Amino acid sequence: MADQEANTGTAPPPVEEALEEAREKAAEMEDRWRRTAAELDNFRKRVARESGQQRETERALVAASWLPVVDNLELALEHADSEYDALVAGIRAVRDQALAVLAGLGYPRFDDSGKPFDPALHEAVGTTPTPEVPAGTIVHVVRPRYGDGAQVLRPGAVVVAAEES
Repeated sequence: MADQEANTGTAPPPVEEALEEAREKAAEMEDRWRRTAAELDNFRKRVARESGQQRETERALVAASWLPVVDNLELALEHADSEYDALVAGIRAVRDQALAVLAGLGYPRFDDSGKPFDPALHEAVGTTPTPEVPAGTIVHVVRPRYGDGAQVLRPGAVVVAAEES
């Protein structure tokens, strides 16, 4: 009887203690599961973001590797004799194809002659007094710009009209 009196006191029976411990353990495990699920979701988002950034970097590297080819084709076209019409036509075709590749990669070529100088898009390599156009206007493109305002692969190298002194 002493055992029964001890069980009816303030101490809970062992089954209730075990049940309470199991409930606490289940709540702890659910909390850990929810935290792990949230961490996994954050990891997925981070990987997707970093993957997109890496793709953009690689795309820019590929497009930049085309620029010397296009520049050399431009130089060849500038120095070709008119008696080599077939050669000139072939070089133009290759240049046009290279420009199409760049445009397809998201970096179209822009001819900025006659447009206002924008330091975000252009690199001034010289100035010249030109009374026919307002100061700050691009009068000659030395090296064209590739890419739009948000994604400039290479700024245009330009000569800008200056005020006459």
